[in-house]
Amino acid sequence: KSRFMGVELPSKTLGVIGCGNIGAIAAERALGLKMKVIAFDPYLSVERAEELGVEKVELDELLERADFITLHTPLTDTTRGILNAEAFAKMKDGVRIVNCARGGLIDEEALLVALDSGKVAGAALDVFAEEPAKENILFGHENVVVTPHLGASTSEAQVNVAVQVAEQMADYLLDGAVTNALNMPSVTAEESVRLSPYMSLAKQLGSFAGQLTEHALKTIQIEYQGDVTELNTRPLTAIVVQGLLQPLMDCVNMVNALAVAKERDIDIIETRHDAEGDYNTFIKVTVTTEHQTRCVAGTLFADKRPRIVSIKDIALETELTPNMLYVSNEDLPGFIGALGTTLGRAGLNIATFSLGRAEEGGEAIALVAIDAQADAETLSAVESLPHVKQVKALTF
Repeated sequence: KSRFMGVELPSKTLGVIGCGNIGAIAAERALGLKMKVIAFDPYLSVERAEELGVEKVELDELLERADFITLHTPLTDTTRGILNAEAFAKMKDGVRIVNCARGGLIDEEALLVALDSGKVAGAALDVFAEEPAKENILFGHENVVVTPHLGASTSEAQVNVAVQVAEQMADYLLDGAVTNALNMPSVTAEESVRLSPYMSLAKQLGSFAGQLTEHALKTIQIEYQGDVTELNTRPLTAIVVQGLLQPLMDCVNMVNALAVAKERDIDIIETRHDAEGDYNTFIKVTVTTEHQTRCVAGTLFADKRPRIVSIKDIALETELTPNMLYVSNEDLPGFIGALGTTLGRAGLNIATFSLGRAEEGGEAIALVAIDAQADAETLSAVESLPHVKQVKALTF
């Protein structure tokens, strides 16, 4: 009988990693069980956390304080292996882990070691690094409960999905309304032709800003100026927001991006200026987080190809390529040569090199197109160069 001794949930601390729609529901139910809930989510605002009744914390603090940890985040380059050996070492002895989100969020070998040592008292897993999971090193462990990815396998869920699909098809056939389309914008055929190059620009601006955003978003302001104001800009706004949110949320698309932003209390501000400025057409995205405000702007040249024309209001013109390096530094002699030498030693060929600065001796930005991705060692080497403030590898 002693083998089945458990623990009570009331007064225990639940750590929620990823506090979006599902994470928020898990938090709400845990609060109903009289648990204390702490949450880590870079996109969770303080206001939203207060509304949910949870305490927003950084990941390390969550790992140190939680009695139970549940994961509700997509699998991205940032979240892959978020619970690894280093993370387990920071946890309380006897912590319990639940993962019904995505396989790959947990380093399964590190989890096995933590289970064997008693660091982790138990784990409940519905997802695995390799699926279908016919074999796994965690199968058969006396402190592990597994299910074969059954998260949505209820009669009610299947009925709800079927009803939703039928309603949306009826809306389209009767009224022409398109809802939850994953592979097409909600625009007419005529608009699509004119919007196409602007969609590429909007996607690049959103993705650029999103990859550089590391804290909870509060406001996204999108300014349209010149020729673009004659078009239906609503799809463009959705694409910008999609690009901003996608680095941390793989379920965001053009259709649901604005709804996801609203759910997370992110204000979307859209402004239009008919008069032309320095460019015939111009889109500027300004992102405000809990810690800073950052902006990026772009245009279409005569060939309809998108160009970045300013970053943080620093003039800098470039085309975005698949692999790029963003470097913020102090404008002092020797930087360009040192950066080129460092990339050369790493075997990275420079395709284009764009520079801009706020003023002589002030903040400067380099946007470097390289022929392959920069690894962590190269990024660390660039970051250690004199006068460098920030380094980020970007992909488009």
